[in-house]
Amino acid sequence: MFQGELGYTQEHNPFPKFKYTGKLRPVYPLSPRRQVPDHIPRPDYALTGDPISEYKMRRKNPNHIDVLSKSDIEHMRAVCKIGRQVLDEAKKAVNVGMTTDEIDQIVHDATIARNAYPSPLNYNNFPKSCCTSVNEVICHGIPDRYALQDGDIVNIDVSVYYNGFHADLNETVYVGNVDDAGRKLVETTRECLEKAIEFVKPGMLYRDIGEIIQKIADAANLSVVRSFVGHGVHKYFHCPPDIPHYAKNKAVGVMAPGHVFTIEPMICEGAFQGEQWPDLWTFTTADGKRSAQFEETLLVTETGVEILSR
Repeated sequence: MFQGELGYTQEHNPFPKFKYTGKLRPVYPLSPRRQVPDHIPRPDYALTGDPISEYKMRRKNPNHIDVLSKSDIEHMRAVCKIGRQVLDEAKKAVNVGMTTDEIDQIVHDATIARNAYPSPLNYNNFPKSCCTSVNEVICHGIPDRYALQDGDIVNIDVSVYYNGFHADLNETVYVGNVDDAGRKLVETTRECLEKAIEFVKPGMLYRDIGEIIQKIADAANLSVVRSFVGHGVHKYFHCPPDIPHYAKNKAVGVMAPGHVFTIEPMICEGAFQGEQWPDLWTFTTADGKRSAQFEETLLVTETGVEILSR
């Protein structure tokens, strides 16, 4: 229990009448918003919750893909190195019994220790410093009082902002003893990302990434989420190109040196359709079966690809 202004507040499910698709439930109250020291530069949405620069960019030219300068690329290497260090710290700490809020605390502390800002914090009013997506949660899980159970899988999605640039990466982690089906899901998802990365080089079509991922998922009798995509990332947290992970999509654009973006397939044991919790963020599988995800930030080079976040 946690003490509030009027005494002790018990842990509870804030949406008791919601028809959840799986076993997972949110465990509130959320801890207070974590503070960022004043000396750390922050993105334009940090106070208001509104990424105004992204809105303006999308309105002006929704399909324009920026080509980063040599200086910009060096900034991206620096911020992606920080992102990798932060994610690795969080991964190593995962254990049975720890809460997803404790993971968020580790991510937050590791980020500000490196004089960076946790990009998710107050992005479109997101309340935490990272996303933690457990079992049937596809993405955007809000860290809370849920204690990880033996056999869970949890995706930790870390994004950091440093010197005016964002990095974005995530991994799905085993908690204790995960069954064979869960391990198959996670390792197939990892393979989907790795094979897609091998495809990246100048002249390749962004829409073809989905063909590669879909083929691997289909062969394993798994499904590919369609509601969320990879995306450009650099001065903006999210920008063109948009990169669907499923086959026969209509993504616009051709890869060119200097393009920076994420590939982040979300793969499900059952159907790819999903449902959103009343918190307006947490997105789960419609059938309550598990989902996994992996993500890296990538740079198209003259001859192929550089994995900036590895």
